Amino acid sequence: MSTKALSRISDRAPFLFDDFFNRSWNDWFDGGLSSRVMNVPAVNISERKDDFLVTLAAPGLKKEDFKIDLESNVLTISSEKEEETKEEDEKYTRKEYSYSSFQRSFMLPEDVNQNTIQANYKDGVLHLILPKKEEAKKLTISKQIPVK
Repeated sequence: MSTKALSRISDRAPFLFDDFFNRSWNDWFDGGLSSRVMNVPAVNISERKDDFLVTLAAPGLKKEDFKIDLESNVLTISSEKEEETKEEDEKYTRKEYSYSSFQRSFMLPEDVNQNTIQANYKDGVLHLILPKKEEAKKLTISKQIPVK
């Protein structure tokens, strides 16, 4: 093997010892807690004539992964998912763990009928339908007021 070939390989691949001793402790752990990226699903909330629609994008989950709680007019949507992969061979065993979780909470308006809230999960999107109370439906009648 020529010296030229060795220099090209070393230019592309960092040396483990150089990386280990020249990096700060926090660089090894995603820059510490302050720079860790939290994966919180995007939420859209829309008001319709008879209800509110909450959609939460959460691909890769199953409906069993969600927990939806309602307490003191606060709706909380959360999920915890833990996966384990194990690969065994004659010479080694590799085991990896993956854990992800999120929690989103929303203060519900007073005109939501909390007893009839519905949820379904399809194609990576959680849909929550928050029906309005009958009194609130009557109040949302819209009309145009002329300017004089």
